[in-house]
Amino acid sequence: MAPRTPVVLGLVLLAAVGVAAFHFWSVRPQAVRAPEPVADEAAAPAWPPDPLRSGGPGPVPRPAAGEAPDTVGEGSGRGQIVVDVSGKVRRPGVRRLPAGSRVADAIDAAGGVRAGTDVTGLNRARVLMDGEQVVVGLPPGTPVSGAGGSGPPGADASGAGPGGPSAPLSLNTATAEQLETLPGVGPVLARHMIDYRAENNGFRSVGELRQVRGIGDRRFAELQPLVRP
Repeated sequence: MAPRTPVVLGLVLLAAVGVAAFHFWSVRPQAVRAPEPVADEAAAPAWPPDPLRSGGPGPVPRPAAGEAPDTVGEGSGRGQIVVDVSGKVRRPGVRRLPAGSRVADAIDAAGGVRAGTDVTGLNRARVLMDGEQVVVGLPPGTPVSGAGGSGPPGADASGAGPGGPSAPLSLNTATAEQLETLPGVGPVLARHMIDYRAENNGFRSVGELRQVRGIGDRRFAELQPLVRP
């Protein structure tokens, strides 16, 4: 054997031992750190608060038996209107009625219509407003202020004279013929006013005339002092 053979074999053996040691070192088991737990508040979705758990406001309490629904949790006087019923009724005067009452309800609260009274021109299905006056037994179109006296010379039973109505004409009770006595109002415009009155349960203010088709600012300025709701 040559003298270098043992040296070469020793180097090869040493290299094999080094490779084996590196292999076992690289595949040794290593400790893995566990992930930190996530807080429940951050992981939970943002659901709306439960009023039963959070102490927040719960469902609206139902009214007790015999208690009006619109008075629960509200001040006194709400849900009622005050109207003045006069004319040919048995017990005229101021009456308190539930909100949404109609003219017929006000008449019933005043004892009903007197015998022989003509209510043809009275819209008993109209919804009442707070502070309104209901006059029973007047001819259609007759203003309340002229109920106790006579009209000016030349006026007919409706209060209209040769040049138009002498007192404010009621938009809620006037007929088409009476509306046509107003300046600039013909059959077509009178029909539009009556249609608006039927679709909206009457005129609540004179300003609603602006919403009637065919009435502009100029015509409204002419009609405003001549009419009333």
